Amino acid sequence: MSEQSLPEDTREGYADELPEYAERVLEVAERIPPGRVMTYGDVAEWLDEGGPRQVGRVMSLYGGAVPWWRVVRADGVLLPGHELGALDHYRAEGTPLKDASRAAEGHLPRLDMKRARWDGGADAGAHT
Repeated sequence: MSEQSLPEDTREGYADELPEYAERVLEVAERIPPGRVMTYGDVAEWLDEGGPRQVGRVMSLYGGAVPWWRVVRADGVLLPGHELGALDHYRAEGTPLKDASRAAEGHLPRLDMKRARWDGGADAGAHT
């Protein structure tokens, strides 16, 4: 990813403090209720800034201190390299999952995006 594709305040030179855009992304991640998820694109749309790649970059650099497993790929595939950790969180929180098909790599389930996706509204506790 090129430096130009990130919002200006996330470029090098801000290593001592969390960039403002990153703070905003992480605040959204913290608002997502247990058992629900938002896609990288959903977060960017919520902020009305950046895009899925920029949100993904923020999560990869700074997301360890927030519920990172709640910001996901739009296709529901678990984050490569973090599948088992995320799956533990999803099961503990009751996040809707789809059973893995026999052809699925590692036989890991996917997120049931229709039921797990959160739009940022007031229905924080209800699965649809």
